[in-house]
Amino acid sequence: MRSPGTTSTTGEKGTGPPLREALRYALRTPTVGPLTALAVAVVVFSLTTDTFMTPGNLSLVLQQTIVIGTLALGQSLIILTAGIDLANGAIAVLGTIVMAKLVFEGGNPAAALLLGLVVATLLGLVNGLLVARLGLPPFIVTLGALSVIYATSRLYSDSRSYPVTSDLLDFWGHGVHLGGVLVTWGTFLLLGLYAFFWYVLTKTGWGRHIYAVGNAPESARLTGINVRRTVLSVYVIAGLLYGIAAWQALGRIPNADPNAYQTANLESITAVVIGGTSLFGGRGSVVGTLIGALIVNVLRSGLTQAGIDSLYQDVATGTLVIVAVGMDKVLRRGGTR
Repeated sequence: MRSPGTTSTTGEKGTGPPLREALRYALRTPTVGPLTALAVAVVVFSLTTDTFMTPGNLSLVLQQTIVIGTLALGQSLIILTAGIDLANGAIAVLGTIVMAKLVFEGGNPAAALLLGLVVATLLGLVNGLLVARLGLPPFIVTLGALSVIYATSRLYSDSRSYPVTSDLLDFWGHGVHLGGVLVTWGTFLLLGLYAFFWYVLTKTGWGRHIYAVGNAPESARLTGINVRRTVLSVYVIAGLLYGIAAWQALGRIPNADPNAYQTANLESITAVVIGGTSLFGGRGSVVGTLIGALIVNVLRSGLTQAGIDSLYQDVATGTLVIVAVGMDKVLRRGGTR
């Protein structure tokens, strides 16, 4: 008969008191740490500022999470395969320019939206072909794409911004008030996307293939998984998600600007890493990524409400990323998955 504290929740023999067992469980459950960090951040900023928990600020936090959260979702899929995408923000910006400029010049809003989504998806396809078919390093491919796509956005837009003049394009910026907090339709879309991809990653063969490729691509190949096709499909779907993020962005900004979202790629990576997804691939959850995106925006909002300079905010966020990657490295070295 087992006595309390002698076994962990995973069925392994306990090696210490209940506190140690709880810590071990938290480390083995990717979403526990990020969720705890989010709760602590909300409590701290609620107690130290008078404006953090106001309806207006909570609405702003939710709205700021939408675009980065969608970019981070696509980034999660790629990082789960042990890749990385430095061009996702640039793809989204080009998507906003394509959509807004076509409508501004008298084009059909639905056609503009479709073209923007297609452009973003095709850019994801190109990156995927270079990585999956030619075997080029994802970091180098997407770093090069980052420069090319940002330059293309400026050339295509003549380095000017275009007003968002279509109800279709700014649809996701509207919403309903719940308890005094404006919850936009973009928020509901974001939650729907995360719910869908949580199901796909945990309940379908394609999702299992993504984790297998990220863990050990050669072993995955030997078991019959088409590694190249899996990686290519991830980049294509991520490109589509970046196009959706562009559509969501048009609901938040009055103008499509080629200089917008300059740090979106780093913010999306930060959300993924803080959310518990391993940069080494094969480990993580999109639920953790959603929590990570909330942490990033809660942290920035709370520090802003507290009067902390934005440079120190960058220091705090960067420190969190380094700590998260360091913990992941330690856990992998110790064999904890």
